[in-house]
Amino acid sequence: MRKKTVSLLLAIVMTASILTGCGKKTASDETGTPDDACTETEEEAWTDEPVDTEDDSDGSYQESAGEGSADLENGRKSDEQKYESESQAAGADVYNSSESASMKESMAEGYAMPRYEEDYAPYNGEEYSNTEESPFYTVKENPLSTFSADVDTASYTNVRRMIREGYYIDEIPADAVRIEEMLNYFSYDLKRPDGKTPFGVTTEVADCPWNKSSELFMVGISTKEIDFSEAPSSNLVFLLDVSGSMGDEDKLPLLQKSFSMLTDNLTGKDRVSIVTYASDVQVILDGAKGNDKDRILSAINGLFAEGGTNGGDGILTAYDLAEDYFIEGGNNRIILATDGDLNIGLTSERELEELITQKKESGIFLSVLGFGTGNLKDNKMELLADKGNGNYSYIDCEREARKVLVKEMGATLMTVAKDVKFQVEFNPQMVESYRLIGYENRVMDDFDFKDDTKDAGEIGAGHSMIALYEIVPAGDSAKDEKDSIALKYQDDYVSNTSKSNTDDTARKAGKDKEYCTVKIRYKEPDKSKSRESEYPVKGNAYTQRPSQDLQFAACVAQFGLLLKNSRYVNDTSVEDVIDRLSEMDLKDTYRMEFYMLVKQAGGY
Repeated sequence: MRKKTVSLLLAIVMTASILTGCGKKTASDETGTPDDACTETEEEAWTDEPVDTEDDSDGSYQESAGEGSADLENGRKSDEQKYESESQAAGADVYNSSESASMKESMAEGYAMPRYEEDYAPYNGEEYSNTEESPFYTVKENPLSTFSADVDTASYTNVRRMIREGYYIDEIPADAVRIEEMLNYFSYDLKRPDGKTPFGVTTEVADCPWNKSSELFMVGISTKEIDFSEAPSSNLVFLLDVSGSMGDEDKLPLLQKSFSMLTDNLTGKDRVSIVTYASDVQVILDGAKGNDKDRILSAINGLFAEGGTNGGDGILTAYDLAEDYFIEGGNNRIILATDGDLNIGLTSERELEELITQKKESGIFLSVLGFGTGNLKDNKMELLADKGNGNYSYIDCEREARKVLVKEMGATLMTVAKDVKFQVEFNPQMVESYRLIGYENRVMDDFDFKDDTKDAGEIGAGHSMIALYEIVPAGDSAKDEKDSIALKYQDDYVSNTSKSNTDDTARKAGKDKEYCTVKIRYKEPDKSKSRESEYPVKGNAYTQRPSQDLQFAACVAQFGLLLKNSRYVNDTSVEDVIDRLSEMDLKDTYRMEFYMLVKQAGGY
């Protein structure tokens, strides 16, 4: 029998000592207050049972302990006494500083005590799409890499949920891990838009931490943040799953709290309709004004779970309502909240894809919020959001709901660019081969880049997005036969040609050589014709002292590769990730939480 080796108290002491020596705060760092992290109360950290937690007006917490709380309390007191002596040994003056205490509280909450293997319930009822890792491509044969934008974050919060429930790194389903969604959960200090395009674009190249013969190329984009109160009017339809499978505490009750948070931020210029679906479909609110909060909240709080899951008819009804209250130039959006378990009417991924693909032409966006465990249908929810021109988030606690629906409300609800595509053309004089990390289900055919009929991802106000390539430096200047796509760095090339072995003289010639050119193609939210911008990446993008953002993104990517048991991660381990994170400035609460998650998943 194997026990978890996570020691919460030691981790707190060690982290507090590490963090007190951090350098200056970057522009992307968050406030670092406990409310910013998706963590549980102290009581939850000592029981396996879920706890309903709300902030009282005086800032205190209401808590309810699970069975056996008395024994747990006795054990906690004993551990707290040990903890006090250890913290004193580590340096009481440093540990008890106000800043460290705040960080300690933020990071301590939500990390479960060790449990035994027989306590674990397998995720047999959960469904994830199977994806194969992208391989390395030789630039001479495949100079173009084309993919759709993705700002979803569901995979990260779902994996976080599993780790917090006590799963080791090798027990998490590999298909549940989408590295691009792990990367894009976090904020980065990226260039802001200059007004010419909706995006600011940041590029950087540095050594790859898990492969000494490779480099990491990062391209990041960011959009302008907006005050939601100053945004165009919103026509929102809450499409809520109230079937029997939603009865658990982490499903419908959490859903109700989440949509109550969103309602609190709506105004009189907004319209809200509510559609519920179980065995049948009901419209329980029809075009209420956003400032009629009592009416909206009464409808939300009166929900209960029972019956089957007729999601298909629910989607059709929601689109009909959204069309009835359509606002020209406004934000017209359906927000679907579900565990994804559809069992009546349209149930297959193909049927759902056909329905949503047809309906999205109406100018109505569909975003998806996932809830719950055990029977989570991640594959269906991701597909619905992708095909519905929306984004997909997974809500595992109230603080995550606040992050998605309040703090990042503009990014969640306000699209600034749709059908966003990337095409990177690599220069064979600088790059021998490359591999896009993540985005496996977002890869597009090279010819689709300029095809405006091809669907791609949407980006909201205040969003940031990171893509990482592992690249192998080279200096191959050979040319082959001509193909029908005009290229910048190769006058002619064909697929499946053999690569000649020349030295890297051309690559060493100077910093003005370009690694690649990044092209971004997008449509404005209410337009059907795309615009295109391109950004050359000069040789001086390489640095031996990478930014904190690239270092952190590399840790996230490497952890994701380890979770997926990737063949490309070589002989590195979770200890390598922990060591690098321990040397970084992690004043951003979400980054600190990630550090603790990596340690817990690795059994530390």
